[in-house]
Formats: sequence, C-alpha cells, structure tokens
Amino acid sequence: MIRLSWTGETRRWRPGRQWVVAAAACLCVPLGVAAQPNFGTDDFASQRRVMVEEQIRGRGIEESRLLNALETVPRHEFVPEALRDEAYRDAPLQIGSGQTVSQPYLVALMADLLELDGDEKLLEIGTGSGYTTAVLARLARRVYSIEIIDELADRASTVLDDLGYGNVEVRVDDGYRGWPEEAPFDRILVSAAPSEVPPPLLEQLKVDGILVAPVGRTLQDLVVIRKTADGLVRRQVDVVRLVPMVGRAQEDPEGENPNF
Repeated sequence: MIRLSWTGETRRWRPGRQWVVAAAACLCVPLGVAAQPNFGTDDFASQRRVMVEEQIRGRGIEESRLLNALETVPRHEFVPEALRDEAYRDAPLQIGSGQTVSQPYLVALMADLLELDGDEKLLEIGTGSGYTTAVLARLARRVYSIEIIDELADRASTVLDDLGYGNVEVRVDDGYRGWPEEAPFDRILVSAAPSEVPPPLLEQLKVDGILVAPVGRTLQDLVVIRKTADGLVRRQVDVVRLVPMVGRAQEDPEGENPNF
C-alpha cells in the first residue's frame, strides 16, 4: 500500500477508510521494479490515444516511454467525477482546494525535461491530484511526493493505491523543506510555483541531478537546473502559469535565494 505520512508518524490507508498509525515499514515492491498498475476496464483509452497524438506528439515530444505512460495512466481517475468527461481536454482542471491538475502537455513537457531513464529516485513537490505522480511512477524507479494540503494528499494517495502504484510514497508537509530524510534525489520536479527555487531542494539534489520548476509570480519561467561538480547550471525553457507554491515559499521575498 502507498504510505501517507505526517511528521513524526506514518499512516496507511485501510479498506473502510480507517487510519492505522504504524511505524515506517518497507513497501512490498522491490526497488528497481516499475509500477504495474491494474486499471481494469477502461472506457477512455481512445481519448488518451487522441490526447497523446494531438496534444503531446503533435507538439514535438517524442520520448517513447513518456508517450506510453501518458497513453496508459487514466487521467480521468484523478479528477472529480463531474469532470471525468473533460479529463483529456487540452486544459487544466479544478481539483478542489483552489488547486488544479495541469494541462496534459505541461505534465508531459516537465516530465520530458527531467530526462528519466527508469532508475531515478525522484522527489515531487506538489502531489495535487496525483496524476503527475502516476506518470512519474511509470518513468522513475521510486517517487517521493509532498503535498501541503491534507485533503488532496488523502485523495491522491487513495487513487494511487487503488490503481496499484507501489513505488510511490506521499507525505503531508511543506514542500519548501523537501524530504531531507530521503535525500539526495536524482531528480526533483516542483509542480507549484515559488518566487525562486527553495535552497533546501537544491541542497537535496544529487550532483549530475536535474530539477525542473516554474519560477515566478503570476506568469513563471519554466526552468531546468542541472547540478554539476562546479555549481548550478540553469536554463529557461518556456513561460507557463501554474498555481503558486504555498507555505514557507510565500514568506521569502523574491530574489532572496542566494544561488542565482
């Protein structure tokens, strides 16, 4: 089962929606084994194929593992039931608590920029609906995902668990501080926009690792940061608009990060 953890304890979701507090335990999926979700009957497969061909491949993303993940992960399972018929539109969708699940192309672009080969230990900041988490789980060895809003973390963990993603761990916390107990990470994806990349995330990135994040206020620069032995190399890829990163990130005045 997917672990949903809070500071100081680890909790597991049980049938009947009862919380059982338990000591941290090893997941029953060996490291290095890709997630093998069970989606059951799927009436949206043709919509996913169209989404991939028109919205993703049609915009120049060609990486075969990524296209396969996007064609496989049931996006409709990660949105409110009333919006399921809209799940494969070329647009973000509201998921509650003032948050959205990103446009499919943006999920694909950010995942593509991570340059995943399947053996990475990955940190995601902003679990949200869990859709991006599921895509990443099919591309990386193990995904650690942090969500600051309890309700979203609860819902995402339940969906990911029900779909059989065994290489994911979700934690309720402020993503600004990262996940120091599990650091360092090969890759870090920030799905909500800080005014600048939090220093703890850069510290938790391995040398030769890659971090992808939207950085800025209303409109953000989508940046890729590669950590080298000589320092950080940063490039801007596009201009995007995502929800702001809340918590500690909102307390930092713009430009306070000393790394740039």
